Amino acid sequence: MKLASGAGYWSAGPPAGALESLLEAERLGYDSFWTAEAYGSDALTPLAWWGSRTSNIKLGTSIVQLSARTPAATAMAALTLDHLSEGRFILGLGVSGPQVVEGWYGEPYARPLARTREYIEIVRTILRREAPVEFHGAFYDLPRTDGTGLGKPLKSTVHPRRVDLPIYLAAEGPKNVALSAEVADGWLPLFFSPRAEVNRFYAEALAEGFARPGARTTADAFEVVCPVSVVVDDDVTRAADKVRPMLALYIGGMGARGANFHYETFVRMGYEQQCARIQDLYLAGRKDEATAAVSTEMVEAVALVGPREKIRDDLAAWEESVVTTLLISGGPSVLRLMAELCR
Repeated sequence: MKLASGAGYWSAGPPAGALESLLEAERLGYDSFWTAEAYGSDALTPLAWWGSRTSNIKLGTSIVQLSARTPAATAMAALTLDHLSEGRFILGLGVSGPQVVEGWYGEPYARPLARTREYIEIVRTILRREAPVEFHGAFYDLPRTDGTGLGKPLKSTVHPRRVDLPIYLAAEGPKNVALSAEVADGWLPLFFSPRAEVNRFYAEALAEGFARPGARTTADAFEVVCPVSVVVDDDVTRAADKVRPMLALYIGGMGARGANFHYETFVRMGYEQQCARIQDLYLAGRKDEATAAVSTEMVEAVALVGPREKIRDDLAAWEESVVTTLLISGGPSVLRLMAELCR
């Protein structure tokens, strides 16, 4: 099991201690460090700024949102960062949800899987740099066929450091997970439980993607980088209290009723009644009650909480799952603990 760290979303400003955690993660031999974006800070700028202080750890976006940039702009950023990091960049992509895509970026959300497929194809074509780029799909048109008529196919002026630069895809639903196994080099789940039935569900979705004609890779070469909150405390309930607000936000408020992928992820884990209550309370503005409705069992399904010995024992299930890398949320002391437990 490999380990990763990350900075996560910003609030009013940069997260405190992000650079300190990155430098400690590199010192400890962590495999990668990841940055995120929603509708505030972007993922690429801080990765370049903080990453310039490192020399070995891989640097990934978890995630760059498709609607924020054209495929060409994303490919330009990827090949630029890959050169600057001397071949350590991982491009993590995701579609986000309709509230952000349509509300923040003003782009249509329809048919996200088909749009993702086209997007990745264009990015890979640019990175291969075999010929000027020409692509005419349902969502992207290069050069535009309804413009001035002056557009022409172009090839990147910069030679990419790696034509096979790794692309990971964020996904929660089974169709998107299968797509990641088909067209990407890795999968970035947001909430995952290593419980046997949940792991089997996602293993089957991944297997469907690997079996498709023209699939990019195999299960042996595929990476699954999963964020996991780690809270060390002798009192499990008290440790879970640190995670409940985040789960309540995602289950209850990150997405509209009937269009919340995080909600659906926890429903698949068997928490349908709890999810319904959490969402009802959250959307009614009763956030404290929604947080209290997140059971300790739900927290333990997706996080590592409690005494050191319990966390050590709970790691066994993660090591037997499809996950290849744990993306640890926590400060330097937590990073050191996980490095010790995963030796």
